[in-house]
Amino acid sequence: MAAVNLNLLAENASRLGMRLQETFSEHTRDLAIARGSGSAFLDNPEEKVKNIGKQLDSSSDREKLEAMKRLIALISRGRNVSEFFAQVVKNVASHNLEIRKLVYIYLLRYAEQEPDLALLSINTFQKDLSDPNPLIRAMALRVLSGIKVPMIGSIVVLAIKKCAADISPYVRKAAALAIPKIYHLDASHQPELIRIISTLLKDQSPLSLGSVAIAFEAVCPTRLDLLHQHYKRLCRTLIDMDEWGQVDLLSLLVRYARVMLPRPIPSNGASATPEFEVDSDLKLLLTSAEPLFQSQNPAVVLAIARAFYYLGPPSDLPKIVPPLLRLLHLSREIERVVLTNLVLVSSTLADVLAKSYTQFMVRADDPRQVKKDKVHLLRAVTNAENHPSLLREFICYADDADDDLVAESIQAIGYIARVIPEATQQCLTALMSFIQSKHHVIVANAVLVLKSLVQIRMQQQQNVIAVGGLPPQSFSPLEIISRLARRIDDIRHPKARACVVWLVGQYASSPAPAANGSTSAGPEGIAPWSPDVLRKMAKSFMQETSVVKLQVVTLAAKLLVLSPADRTIGLLYRYTLSLAQYDLDYDVRDRARMLRALLAGVTAGLYGEADDEREDVGGVVLRREQIKVVLFEGKMSPSEDFSKDEDDHGRFGSLAALTGRWTGADGYLPDWLEEGISSSLRDSEADAPPTPAYVSQLQSQSSARSIAGGGPSSRASPVVLTPTGGVSPAGSLSRQDGGKAAYMDLDKFYEEEEDESEEDGSEEDEEDEEDAGTESGEDGESTEGEASGSGEEGADVLDSEGDSNSNHVQGTTSSLH
Repeated sequence: MAAVNLNLLAENASRLGMRLQETFSEHTRDLAIARGSGSAFLDNPEEKVKNIGKQLDSSSDREKLEAMKRLIALISRGRNVSEFFAQVVKNVASHNLEIRKLVYIYLLRYAEQEPDLALLSINTFQKDLSDPNPLIRAMALRVLSGIKVPMIGSIVVLAIKKCAADISPYVRKAAALAIPKIYHLDASHQPELIRIISTLLKDQSPLSLGSVAIAFEAVCPTRLDLLHQHYKRLCRTLIDMDEWGQVDLLSLLVRYARVMLPRPIPSNGASATPEFEVDSDLKLLLTSAEPLFQSQNPAVVLAIARAFYYLGPPSDLPKIVPPLLRLLHLSREIERVVLTNLVLVSSTLADVLAKSYTQFMVRADDPRQVKKDKVHLLRAVTNAENHPSLLREFICYADDADDDLVAESIQAIGYIARVIPEATQQCLTALMSFIQSKHHVIVANAVLVLKSLVQIRMQQQQNVIAVGGLPPQSFSPLEIISRLARRIDDIRHPKARACVVWLVGQYASSPAPAANGSTSAGPEGIAPWSPDVLRKMAKSFMQETSVVKLQVVTLAAKLLVLSPADRTIGLLYRYTLSLAQYDLDYDVRDRARMLRALLAGVTAGLYGEADDEREDVGGVVLRREQIKVVLFEGKMSPSEDFSKDEDDHGRFGSLAALTGRWTGADGYLPDWLEEGISSSLRDSEADAPPTPAYVSQLQSQSSARSIAGGGPSSRASPVVLTPTGGVSPAGSLSRQDGGKAAYMDLDKFYEEEEDESEEDGSEEDEEDEEDAGTESGEDGESTEGEASGSGEEGADVLDSEGDSNSNHVQGTTSSLH
């Protein structure tokens, strides 16, 4: 028995396995068919392309659908299939929804190229504006607005106006996107388009508001007054919109805030950190936008950072740094954009960025511009705490193969030497070591930085000595000049050689200390290494570039003015000017001619017998002291190349930050106004505080009771609950006769209310009897007079009781509280 059961179980298991295998095979075959059908449209040999026209003319919807799918696949691969436009247009009225969708996609692509053929189907497009499917309505409007024919502008405007009132927000969004198209086609429709935009601004759906902002910027960017009534609602709706709609709307709101809202001003507090007074409407915008810092879209995060940077008080600026740093790791392109914008705000947010300076370290595979931006950021965030690490980084970057990065790094080392006195000696050691490098780029940039350091330090020493102090002894600028002068043959870069020659001539009058502390020997009034530099440069004068020749001629003139009695310097000056007089560069010739005329009073008798034969150029002959002033004084010290404008008009977060110039797509921000417009203009009915529920309930009960009574006389007299002590609540109404007493409990209150209702009932009966008597017994005049009198009485009673009822509500609510 057990063997039979076992065999039966094995047979059932095998059947189940076969059934599962068959089911799995069927599903796998269906999956293969579906997969093959999708990829088959992308593989279009020429035979199938030729059959597309026949399939489009076929009566079978299946063949038409297959042909349209092949056309869309060819469009996705970049192939031009405009030759089938006429055949596709004929299928625009197909009853098959899938075919119509594909036809509209095709027409959106080629309607601008074939506007005349697209006009043949304009009636179909207009009919589709009433199609039950919102997707068809939207696509019909998109195609209709994409036909670039000015004569149908009025038809398109009517279609936009119709779709702007559509029940579907997707269709209203398509209407908003069609407005810029028709405006660029025919600007005469601007007044009607502005009215449509005003209607779309009232839209409560977040889906279409971003497109409305695009239409507003394209058609009427200066009509910011249209946003007054919608400003607060747009701020609150910002977080519910789609991502790209948030970017467009936020750009519009930021510009509105700069024009219409007051600027945050510091309060008169006595605290160390100044507090700023921010307008309530501006605070609403910043508060509504702040949660979007967590958005996954980098464009949204950058737009929010731009809003806080240009609208928020200084205390809110640090909020933009963490979200921007989060974007650095998303992609190379986003990193490039974010770094460029961080460079713009680095001087303002240096303290905040310094905490995250490790994220700006240069990687070997970074693009060139990214490397430069990172070095700029590291330079901007340098402070007393992180300068050792950054100095090591810059020294390492100086050995990079990128010449631009080498130049930026060496300049950063010079910047550290200027701003951090503790690191000056380390920076000078590194720069002097760069002079011995075999790479001309390193040597040239090191010389340029040393020149600026020497010039700044010499100016500082002169300022200290002028006020009677002692110059700092951190490093000797003349020692640097002497070392550069000795290595003039090893410096081959033209600009670097010109810098060394200029330093030698500018500071040649300063005595150079010798190794034992005494002043070294040399020509009277000049440093001992100056004539040797002039000798070497005069020897190689013909091989030098023009920028070096100009400095060599100037060096010879300066040394001659400092030591006119030295014969060697005089001969070198004469030789140098003779070479410069016949140089190929006219700048060099003009410089030589100018210096010869300038030094006419010093060089008298220098040329011996030939002086009498020289042409007299005329003019005033200056003395030696005057020539010194001309050649040595008035040399400006180098200034910092990083400067921040007070207001860059919205460059941060715009395309101008990357391209360096303003384009039409940039949101140029105007200056702040001294005082914004009145806040009441931005108040709307939706912003009014709601009526409390209990007040509205009491009002509804009172109105229902008056309706049930049939007239004003049936209203109950107002009842006021007065606390113990006899003091009536604020806002309550008391009787003039003082008949209303203080209530001690709710039982007495309800008893009094029942008595008053009975009295009101008896009064109603008496009035009814009087009315019946007047109708039967009196003539027309008396009836008319009494009727008018009773009407006035009723109006008075209605007015007085209406006031009493309103006061009764206020008193009751206050007593209940």
